[in-house]
Amino acid sequence: MPFLIRQTLVYAVPLMLVALAGVYAERSGIINLALEGIMIFGAFMGVLFVRFVQQWGWFEPAYVDKNYLSLQFFCFLAMLFAAAMGALFSLLLAFAAINLKADQTIGGTALNLLAPALVLFFIRLIANQNTLNMDHGDAASWFMLKKSMFGYGRKQEMGFLGSTFVDKVYVATYICILVFIIMAIILYKTRFGMRLRSCGENPQASASLGINVVGMRYAGTVISGALAGMGGFVYVLTTANCSANGDVAGFGFLALAVMIFGNWKPGNICGAALLFGLFKCIAASYSTLDINGDGVYMLKNLNINTNIYRMLPYVITLVVLAFTSKSSRAPKAEGIPYDPGKR
Repeated sequence: MPFLIRQTLVYAVPLMLVALAGVYAERSGIINLALEGIMIFGAFMGVLFVRFVQQWGWFEPAYVDKNYLSLQFFCFLAMLFAAAMGALFSLLLAFAAINLKADQTIGGTALNLLAPALVLFFIRLIANQNTLNMDHGDAASWFMLKKSMFGYGRKQEMGFLGSTFVDKVYVATYICILVFIIMAIILYKTRFGMRLRSCGENPQASASLGINVVGMRYAGTVISGALAGMGGFVYVLTTANCSANGDVAGFGFLALAVMIFGNWKPGNICGAALLFGLFKCIAASYSTLDINGDGVYMLKNLNINTNIYRMLPYVITLVVLAFTSKSSRAPKAEGIPYDPGKR
């Protein structure tokens, strides 16, 4: 059970952060279909940052001396860099949608096509292969928390809570949860958040009250890009050993489904992300999943085809959207270019 909960969080936390990224853009009036592309770009830039910093040797003494606090700071810097690059990449969508008044669906799709091609091009230039890895070591040895760090021996148990939330987890997961809470509070409990949401409902009325609609839409899209970039890096850090290959397994599109299922509300999004994270966890590790702790791998013993398990998260996505999309209420002005003269 600790393994199941721990792995569910590994998949659910980046998902809910990227879904919140979509909320920020759409609440401001911009449809951000480019979440997948921004995740891919943010993941690549985060891994590239880690690789270069390792080559420069900035945190090598901390790694040798097992200074875990410094290594977590290193991980935090990589997350910030990925967020900054995601925000920068999202400016392409913001400029096309706001200044050029281009079709936002097509603009987002174009970025989804551009990102993997651009990432793979640079990976080939930098590493002469199709995957960009850390310069040396692995994500677990550099960034993962282990019970030995807290004085526990290999055969000593930490208890249920320790085994679930401390041993073999990444601090990046908890940083994402904290960021999610802070950004949700900003969106719904601050003046900035209220103004941002008003621009996605009735931009002309917002402008009549002195709100800069163009500025708010830029802010929503850039924040969306930052959250998606950070989510992309944390996803590859925790599930792909901090490597980038121009793919995030469709998590950007899953995040859009979570956003719609959650009705653009952070609380609902959190629950939806946990649901999808659970099925993603089952799909990824069903053969080693000991649910009851009795040494019996029940899902493996069912002899169901591997591809069925792999399809689970995406089938669940289609089923959930089929039953909930009609009752979901999107922001009224999303996808509509802002026209100051329209009333």
